[in-house]
Amino acid sequence: MNYHLFQMINAGAGRVDAVDDAFEWAAVWLIYVLGALAVVPVVRAGRPAAGAVARVLAALALAFALGRVTAALSTEVRPFQTHHVHQLIPHATGPSLPSDHATAAFTLALAVGVFLSRRWGAVLTILAVVIGFARVWTGVHYPGDIAAGALVAAVAVVTVAVATRRFARRFRPHPDPTA
Repeated sequence: MNYHLFQMINAGAGRVDAVDDAFEWAAVWLIYVLGALAVVPVVRAGRPAAGAVARVLAALALAFALGRVTAALSTEVRPFQTHHVHQLIPHATGPSLPSDHATAAFTLALAVGVFLSRRWGAVLTILAVVIGFARVWTGVHYPGDIAAGALVAAVAVVTVAVATRRFARRFRPHPDPTA
């Protein structure tokens, strides 16, 4: 199923140069645009966003740690290593699951949406989907690699959100019963 879906998406590659150029750009550079746009809700929130920024960074760190563990346990190699594909961008060989680009993009999008701004989180999620699709279009990832990156991102963001709430409850000042 994963390879079949990959073939359906990657089969369009190499037919229209302008479309390929757009997806090549998105596969390589859109992650930087997403990262820059993630700063907008931080700037708009001002100083009170420091805690939210710390949670976003914690989610990113956890997501990359989980991604490393997942990659170490996976035997999935990149599509171009085992199949004839339309590979439009250069990429080193190695583990394919999960996609680091998808992990970073979805983690930023979900974390911004949960900790800073739902609206900006939605915008960034759309960009993360485009990045993921572009990585498949250009032949360097399977759709399952993108889905795994999104799942790793969700687990990391939920873990940080739950830990933050538990920590806040545990250390919340209790009213003085003698007052």
